[in-house]
Amino acid sequence: MIVVRDADTAPRVLMGQRGAAAAFMPNRFVFPGGAMDPADREVPLGTDLSPACAARIDERSAPGLAPGLAAAAIRELWEETGLILGVPGAWRGAVPADWQGFAASGHLPHAAALSFVFRAVTPPGRPRRFDARFFVADAAALATDPDDLSRASDELSHLQWIRLEEVRNFHLPFVTEVVLAEVAAALPDLGPPDTVPFFDNGAEESLFRRLGGVGPMQGYGG
Repeated sequence: MIVVRDADTAPRVLMGQRGAAAAFMPNRFVFPGGAMDPADREVPLGTDLSPACAARIDERSAPGLAPGLAAAAIRELWEETGLILGVPGAWRGAVPADWQGFAASGHLPHAAALSFVFRAVTPPGRPRRFDARFFVADAAALATDPDDLSRASDELSHLQWIRLEEVRNFHLPFVTEVVLAEVAAALPDLGPPDTVPFFDNGAEESLFRRLGGVGPMQGYGG
């Protein structure tokens, strides 16, 4: 989940540092994020993800993942930073355990504020592999003060808004550097891109595809 503020003047992104004992990317500065839970697919959205983003997510994926992935990104942002990307609304029925704090704030997930901008599959041979989707959102869409991180969990330390021109001074994973370069190149536009980069690390080869484009573009390293 990439949250950007002051996109048209002095853009900054919200990042934090993973712990030294983390099994995946220890000590690296990363975006808030995590795995999609089964309950995320049933969460009522206050606004829908744009059709363009949903269509790009559905390419080379099991159908129907888009709403759950959007909900997961918003939940992880809430859990790790305490920031609410939501619109006022009442929940119907039972609220999943991981969503109770968010629901108690009187908000529903604001999926329309998200743009799907990147996908990457972890290369083979790594101790943990993920099929990650990256979303970007303007901090102006937050329902809470972007500077109030008092409700953040302890999963990420040193949470801070980092100027894009300074972010390479931090210890970043390779894919994070690539994603940030894509976001920076598009600024100040935070809308859905025409095509979405996809680092597709299959069992036999690594390809750089474009979702919405025509076939693989090239091999890549990293």
